[in-house]
Amino acid sequence: MGFLRIVPAPPLASVIEAIWDWDMPSEAFRYERILPGPGAGLIINLLEDETRVYQDDETRHCLRASGSVIGGPYRHSWIIDTAEQVRVMGVNFRPGGVHALIGLSAEELGTCDINLEDMFGADARRLRQRLLETMEPTQRVALLEQWLRTLCDEPTWDTTILHAVAALSRIPEVPCIGRLQRDSGYSAHRFGLLFRRHVGMTAKQYARLMRFRAVVAMAHPVEQPDWASIAVDGGFCDQAHMSHEFRRFAGITPSEFAAARGPYPNHVQL
Repeated sequence: MGFLRIVPAPPLASVIEAIWDWDMPSEAFRYERILPGPGAGLIINLLEDETRVYQDDETRHCLRASGSVIGGPYRHSWIIDTAEQVRVMGVNFRPGGVHALIGLSAEELGTCDINLEDMFGADARRLRQRLLETMEPTQRVALLEQWLRTLCDEPTWDTTILHAVAALSRIPEVPCIGRLQRDSGYSAHRFGLLFRRHVGMTAKQYARLMRFRAVVAMAHPVEQPDWASIAVDGGFCDQAHMSHEFRRFAGITPSEFAAARGPYPNHVQL
């Protein structure tokens, strides 16, 4: 039992950040908030043949889906329960990676999770069954990686969009977008269409999300974050602006994040 995370070999490494396997003893039921990130994700639940998310309100209404789904990226947090997170596998795609690998519009994935069987039919059913029958985490991860390689011989990127994603990941400033669009040779309409298709959101939304992610990365390991300094280092006008953006993406304030954070930066206990 434990947590295993690998980066696949090329060419999958260009589209996938990590393949992971989580096999841990069950804990007392509790809710966890998951913070949004810039890439899509694939989840395969090997304990139950369903995945669950909960509405972020007082009702905590449960939304149930298949045990094998692909979805995201999302621009808001969502809530899960730990009772489901016992034996789970997943794939974290790089921004634009899911479109480059299977040609699916990331914009469509950002609206709701898609059942893996609806996309790949019997192949997806056989994959989950083989994973259920495989006891060793290293073998399960290898099996999932092998299956991913069958989806595409070579990922297909629009190099202009790939360059724009990389540039906005390094310097997530909205004023950069106009220059990136002009340098691409695409019209503003064409650039925006391709960016949404690859990344699942507009370039402006992506830049704002990456600024939020930078704040999380700076604050998570610090016992008492200096939010004013983090706001400046993160490129925000002031702390109030940063706090507004943080709440927009995370659903909680920076102080609430600092008080409830755990060992994993994307998981916040409720």
